[in-house]
Amino acid sequence: MNRRNFLKTSAVSGTALALASSPLISSCCPKQTEEAKKPETKLNISFQEWTAPGETLSQRLDFMEELGVTGLEPGGRDLADRVDEFKKALDGRDIKISAICAGFDGFILAEDHAEKAQFDETYRRILAAAGELGSTGVIMVPAFNGQTPCRPHTLETRKWLTEQLHELGEYAISCGTTVILEPLNRGEAFFLRQVSDAAALCREADSEGVKCMGDFWHMMEETSDYAAFIAAGKYLQHVHIASRGERKTPGEDGERDCYVDGFRALKEINYPHYVSFECGLRSEDRAATVTAAVELIRRQWEMA
Repeated sequence: MNRRNFLKTSAVSGTALALASSPLISSCCPKQTEEAKKPETKLNISFQEWTAPGETLSQRLDFMEELGVTGLEPGGRDLADRVDEFKKALDGRDIKISAICAGFDGFILAEDHAEKAQFDETYRRILAAAGELGSTGVIMVPAFNGQTPCRPHTLETRKWLTEQLHELGEYAISCGTTVILEPLNRGEAFFLRQVSDAAALCREADSEGVKCMGDFWHMMEETSDYAAFIAAGKYLQHVHIASRGERKTPGEDGERDCYVDGFRALKEINYPHYVSFECGLRSEDRAATVTAAVELIRRQWEMA
């Protein structure tokens, strides 16, 4: 190295050292040895209304409280007539209403004007009741495969749908709740199948009242549970869980029932809402099977 190059190198090194020790750089660039403190994400478990054993709603809620289950997901059918019933049943309990599972008539992508009008009326009625109950949102599938006549799967339909969702989302906000889009597997609903596409619809709808969800059973078509939830990000408002073979209670399909990959993503995005049981039951002992399922997903949550 000649004298000129030596002096240039020394000058650059000195400048870098001075910058690194300056207050500005020190404040902007924390030491790499200091680990960033991430908030601890809590697992909030929810049951649909008939998941827990018990002859009455009160008995089922007692069972849920003993297990530490903190969310209840009712169906939307006749919800407006049951608002007082749920408020009274939950009074003094550490259980809140999570999402509302559908229950409306018609569907949003109906070509038949009467059926679309029926959807608008009944879905908005459920949104209003959900808001009264403090629910996180009302689940909606844009169209099941068997619902016809349905608008064609085109860009024009997608644009029309996002406009409709914007209106519904703004109404949901006025009620204190949200619209929750649910993707399903292709056997049930070809129009909306992936969590990432549901999140894209939320973004295009341009309303804070339009959110989406993921269902571990339907997500068997996803290439990765982790990627699906990461793609949803801030739009993820609800999660359904079931066994991954025959949609029974988690654990009833043995080693197939692994949710760690998805749970890892939920922790990374600091998901604040509920993981709710939507499943059947193979065993005759509901209490034992449901208890084991809760223990299973709590262990896997710790593993994630």
